[in-house]
Amino acid sequence: MTHPVMWFEVLGNDGGKLRRFYGDLFGWTFDVAPPSDYGIARTGGARGIMGGVGQVYPGTSSWVTFYTETPNVAASLEKAKALGGKVVMPRTVLPDVILGLFEDPEGHTLGLVEAAPAAAQ
Repeated sequence: MTHPVMWFEVLGNDGGKLRRFYGDLFGWTFDVAPPSDYGIARTGGARGIMGGVGQVYPGTSSWVTFYTETPNVAASLEKAKALGGKVVMPRTVLPDVILGLFEDPEGHTLGLVEAAPAAAQ
């Protein structure tokens, strides 16, 4: 199985200020989802991956990261841990996605997105 990069994310203390910065820098616009102050980036092209810019999760620090698709978030988090990483967020089911977060051995935060099951044919 391949593990494509599916999403990028920029999170900080002031999501609005970050969105203004990236909007002014790159011409991006954002669809903001209240009350989370999370903006889905419209990067203006067909190339590249989608992403979001917003506030950090409670109890976490600012970060820039990417999310990689995997068939099983829990198993990938365990493998990352066995290889010297640290689980930041266990497998979490949200309305539109199943995800998890870990730090690599140098403290970089990376995300995992569970691949959607193939539709029954």
